[in-house]
Amino acid sequence: CLASLAAPLTFTMLQRTRVSKGSSIFWGNASLDGRLSHLLEGLNVTQVLPLEPPDAWAKRQQDVTTYLLYFGQLVKLFNKERPMNYTQSLCCHLGCQLFPNGTAHSFYEVTLNGTAFLTFHVPNATWERRWPGRDAVAAFAESELMKYPKTTQDLQHFLNTTCVGILQAQSARTGKQSSRSHAPLVLGLILGTFALLGMAVGIFLCTGGRC
Repeated sequence: CLASLAAPLTFTMLQRTRVSKGSSIFWGNASLDGRLSHLLEGLNVTQVLPLEPPDAWAKRQQDVTTYLLYFGQLVKLFNKERPMNYTQSLCCHLGCQLFPNGTAHSFYEVTLNGTAFLTFHVPNATWERRWPGRDAVAAFAESELMKYPKTTQDLQHFLNTTCVGILQAQSARTGKQSSRSHAPLVLGLILGTFALLGMAVGIFLCTGGRC
């Protein structure tokens, strides 16, 4: 029991994308303090915890579906320009932790084909390469991600402020009204992740180390 009191509250997201022969497959989930909160399967995202009222959630679902369709169309276009005869698997793992003493820790890690690829250094909003080989590909992806506020300052804000704020509200347990007021932030974080994934699609242009 003492150990559980010292454990941090945690919000995590896992987003996976597999690209093969011009087709994209999506799946993933989000959890809030160990409870499954959202689930992504293909083009369908569902809200497992009742964090948003039905009308607001319906709009969020449509936004996610629209983005994923757009992402898939881009992959098909890129594949026509530079066909890939092998599968690329991209995984984004991010979240934050709130400790009992009030301190927080945020993280964002990206793997490509099961190997550490990029890490987002939250304090100074910079991307760092982790790829052990194919340096041109990692350098290209890092450069592209550093170009846009959505993938630097906005992502930093999501992780340091929005994500931690969700956990603070969870810790305070201020009732249903608080849960409703923070629900758009939860979905905002999810949509922010999809936006980041959209920028990262540039790595698929770098087949064979040609960027």
